[in-house]
Amino acid sequence: MGGPLITRSALLLSALMLSTVPAVHAAAITPASFGCASPHQAVNQQGFVKIGGIEQWVTVKGDDCANPVVLFVHGGPGNPLSMYSDALYGAWTKRFTLIHWDQRGSGMTYGRNKPAEDAVLTVPLLRDDGIAVAEWVKQTYHQPKVIAWGSSWGSILAVHMVKQRPDLFYAYLGTSQLVAYQDQAISYRELLALVRAAGDQPALAILESVGAPPWTDPRSFGKVRKITRKYEAQVSTAAPAAWWQPAPLYATPQAQADYDAGEDYSFLQFVGLHGDGMASTVDLPKLGTDFAVPVFLVEGKNDLVASPAAAQRWFDSIKAPAKAIVVLPRAGHDPNQDVIDAEYKMLTEKILPLTRK
Repeated sequence: MGGPLITRSALLLSALMLSTVPAVHAAAITPASFGCASPHQAVNQQGFVKIGGIEQWVTVKGDDCANPVVLFVHGGPGNPLSMYSDALYGAWTKRFTLIHWDQRGSGMTYGRNKPAEDAVLTVPLLRDDGIAVAEWVKQTYHQPKVIAWGSSWGSILAVHMVKQRPDLFYAYLGTSQLVAYQDQAISYRELLALVRAAGDQPALAILESVGAPPWTDPRSFGKVRKITRKYEAQVSTAAPAAWWQPAPLYATPQAQADYDAGEDYSFLQFVGLHGDGMASTVDLPKLGTDFAVPVFLVEGKNDLVASPAAAQRWFDSIKAPAKAIVVLPRAGHDPNQDVIDAEYKMLTEKILPLTRK
């Protein structure tokens, strides 16, 4: 349920063997001095912040400290965007301050705090971490509220955050919106129809072997994702390859080892060893359909992971002070330039005016 970063074919197999992976830790980072000495200064800060009882990795970048803040709630889980932010979102820093947070069990945060073997990630735990990050942002950067951005797994977590503490947020901007665990069955049926129509016997054999969700074997998610990515690519505009080159700080062997181990750990926590992970608890309609903050969605028409039909039904059901949805004809689950452009348009035309009231 992550974005473009779950690419290793042995992802879930290695996750099952995680207890044999030696501990890796983030390199020692000089403690950051966060905050703005003057209200309109540029900001480019990164470091560990005490969140939820552990040190979690946060990056902050923008041209003007007075600009509204976008808090990125990344997908995966286990796929932070901090290492790719400049390539994907660098142009946004002229009008927004961008804050990336490597969630508990992910990326740099994983390297700093390797979880105990019996540690369990839950939606409420990560929700509360995210809320604590938003509160820290308000206090440190003197912002009245922040904008919550969430993609894929992050779209689940961000909705929980804005439902729990709407006072912290101007709006929610979601993409590749996941809604409920049972929606996997919709995506599976759509994929199965495409594979049969194409006469793709190898892919059909895999889909028939794993069967329809819900799945009890965590390997099933990885097997199916490989096929969805193939079929999404046929009808979606590809993202530039340069997007997925990590920034130098994240490209060291140690940082890459931390990322890989955190990805395995977090994704296994999501799917569970027997289909009993965080994914099985996802049901956004149970949170209620009344939102105290505006809700905006950018969806890929060709998304075979987070069903755009399910996202549309959920969007139609909710009540919010303002809401809008855009469905892009040449996009799938992973971001491409169409998605980035549509998100920025939504931010500047729909959300930015809300920050000035």
